Amino acid sequence: MGDSPATRASLLVRLRDPRDGQAWGEFVDLYAPLVYRFGCKQGLQDADAADLAQDTLRAVAGAIGKFDYDPRHGSFRGWLFTIVRNRLRDFLEKRGRQERGTGDTAMLDRLEQEPDRQEELSKEWDREYERQLLLTAAQRIRGQFEEKTWQAFWRTTVEGESGKDVAQALDMTVAAVYLAKSRVMARLKLAIRQLQAELQED
Repeated sequence: MGDSPATRASLLVRLRDPRDGQAWGEFVDLYAPLVYRFGCKQGLQDADAADLAQDTLRAVAGAIGKFDYDPRHGSFRGWLFTIVRNRLRDFLEKRGRQERGTGDTAMLDRLEQEPDRQEELSKEWDREYERQLLLTAAQRIRGQFEEKTWQAFWRTTVEGESGKDVAQALDMTVAAVYLAKSRVMARLKLAIRQLQAELQED
């Protein structure tokens, strides 16, 4: 992950080569959990949310060669959201035909309500997207820090513990906890910016 945004080829450009296994691996690692969690938040069971993620990634693989990134026409994130939303609608329609009375029909009705439901779904997608960027960037940089430094950051920032409690638990001073948090945060922000550059989202 040491490459700068200027020297690292955009992940989206690399995806146009179906033989670039590393690019596709990175893409799946980033987006499969995002689509899965989004599906779960729409009321899908685990297996169904996994199917939604798989169907979405398959659709991206089939369409990425025709995707022409132009920020004036929207972001990749927005394009992907459209695919996810359409796949979710198709999935719910299919389930509704197969299993009447399961509640899928009501979910489909909510999904199709305009414009309030679409705006709500879009905001939910953006929140999950930002969360996934954070988790992916955190995973990329974790090995760059000693475990105690990472725990000081994670426990205060993500788990919301007080600096005093974390200092006691990790046998550090409170000042050392906040210094560790600051160091990791600075590196995390850089990693997020690099990830956004790879995705042409900055």
